[in-house]
Amino acid sequence: MSIVDLNVVLEKLDKTDQKKIIYFFNLLLNKSKYKKLKEEISIRRDEIVKGETMTHNEIWNNLDV
Repeated sequence: MSIVDLNVVLEKLDKTDQKKIIYFFNLLLNKSKYKKLKEEISIRRDEIVKGETMTHNEIWNNLDV
């Protein structure tokens, strides 16, 4: 697999195809960008289902505010 300059490729395409490539490229970036956040949300959902959540007072007490 070779490294390709995205700008060079986009310049050779018409506007419609450029928009498609940019759209799918953004989808890929967003997918990897938020992967860690999605994993964290999944873990939190599991904790909620199991009832492993903190009360409001427990949160404040842990913060030592």
